[in-house]
Amino acid sequence: MSEEHWYEDETGSMVRPYTVTRGRTRPSDRHAINLMSWVTALETDPAGTGVDHAKAALLDQIRRGPRPVVELAAGADLPLTVVRVLLDDLAEAGLVRIHAPRSLPVTGPAADPDLLREIVHRLKQL
Repeated sequence: MSEEHWYEDETGSMVRPYTVTRGRTRPSDRHAINLMSWVTALETDPAGTGVDHAKAALLDQIRRGPRPVVELAAGADLPLTVVRVLLDDLAEAGLVRIHAPRSLPVTGPAADPDLLREIVHRLKQL
């Protein structure tokens, strides 16, 4: 991965998002990528797959462990739409796999309807 400095500390990114995605504003229809989709790295060598700086930075995050798309976008300091396009490219190159959002069973206090009503009531008071 290149150690180039693609941003200025005070002003932010020097590269416009549409440049990073080569003008694309959304991923292909082949992959369903939403905020809570999980992304895992595949054991594939990225050499020769057209992995640029932005994709390499995302791939580096993903290789540290499966992550949801929203966390990747925050860590990359890129707009979500840009991250979705880049993840689509990485998936097409066979470097990552995109999984449907994980659903966790709601049990315990979080499943108590009275508690939830109380929380909503208190939030409305704010």
